[in-house]
Amino acid sequence: MITVKPALTALLFSVVAGSYGMSALSQTPEEIGLRIEKEYHEALDGFANYTANLNMLLRNRQGQESERQLRIKVLEMENDGDRSLFIFDEPRDVAGTAFLVHSRREENDEQWLYLPALQRVKRIASSNRSGSFMGSEFAYEDMGVPEVEKFTYKYLRDESCANSECTVTERYPVDKRSGYRRQVVWRDKDELRIRRIEFYDRKDSLLKTLNFEDYQQYQDRYWQAHTLDMVNHVTGKSTTLTWSDFVYGEDVNANEFTQTGLRRIR
Repeated sequence: MITVKPALTALLFSVVAGSYGMSALSQTPEEIGLRIEKEYHEALDGFANYTANLNMLLRNRQGQESERQLRIKVLEMENDGDRSLFIFDEPRDVAGTAFLVHSRREENDEQWLYLPALQRVKRIASSNRSGSFMGSEFAYEDMGVPEVEKFTYKYLRDESCANSECTVTERYPVDKRSGYRRQVVWRDKDELRIRRIEFYDRKDSLLKTLNFEDYQQYQDRYWQAHTLDMVNHVTGKSTTLTWSDFVYGEDVNANEFTQTGLRRIR
């Protein structure tokens, strides 16, 4: 799910040399940014599927709240992007709604939404992926896996964050129909955990900030944030996702991750 300039050249190279060794002195900020992203994704590979539960808390500008309960299933794919399935259980007006994502490494993701009231599977067009996902502050494009090939990158600096030393990188969507011009990503150096992402709109104004908290480690390898808080600086609204009951290595049914399977989800 979801998903980023030093003032002086001398500062850049001194920081990079300290972080990644003297060989980094010959690398450009773009090469360093790409290297950091690749290392992050390599650390996540091999999880062999997982399931989890999710609470979605929506807040409007006035602080009024509403909640939704979901189940998540993720199928890891070899040589392609992963497949993710979101199933809404509560409240009653959205129960049975299901959202399927086929992430692609070099092509646009494929996304479908099943609406039980209409008994219909709706394909989410690439041109509509900047729209709100189920009334939340997450866009449809935030719900896919941010594969390495979907962005170009640039290293900005190192700085302290979340009681750690973090790298700060910038990533630019390759898809010209993206709702974002760029994203700024903070990752801690120790475990490559994402701590914060700032999303900038097509006019390069700060649109949203996503904070990652409550990390826990699974299988002595995979770090998972249990709280994701997205704040929209334009609307004043926010959405908090609280994850629980992670099970890695779960035996999931690949047939569920199809358009036909969406119609059968319960």
